[in-house]
Amino acid sequence: MNQAPHDPSSLAPSRHAFLFVCLGNICRSPLALWVVRDLARERGMLDRLTLDSCGTGAWHAGGPADSRSIMIAQAHGHDTDHVARQFEAHADARFDLLLAMDQTNARTMISRGASPQKVKRFREFDPLAVKANDLDVPDPYHGGDEGFRDVYAMIRRAANGLLDGIM
Repeated sequence: MNQAPHDPSSLAPSRHAFLFVCLGNICRSPLALWVVRDLARERGMLDRLTLDSCGTGAWHAGGPADSRSIMIAQAHGHDTDHVARQFEAHADARFDLLLAMDQTNARTMISRGASPQKVKRFREFDPLAVKANDLDVPDPYHGGDEGFRDVYAMIRRAANGLLDGIM
């Protein structure tokens, strides 16, 4: 799998489809979806995007997002509609990029048949993460509120980097 930072300038087409993927689809990937969606709306480019999220695991399928993800998102003014679902191997046919929150989920998608060229870690679009060579968004599920605040900041930086690359 490609470990090099992703070049946002390679995102040239006028229409884009992004799938955000974490483990259970209740913490990181819905948060990434909400942030990217709202930032794209603010930039007047939401109509050029197809956005969705899922998890590589099925434990939470059909359920809501984690209450702590909802809380941090709502504190920043994001709409938090969400129903968790599991990653499907054919997803790469509908999406330009499958944006994994960490290396493990990236590998899982590829092992389930996703095109390695379409799988990127979301923080490849975060300049601070690339500089520090720290491309995973850590899973805050087993921690406290502080972890969700940290993850939100990481996701927001990556979201801005992603959208900067397609403007």
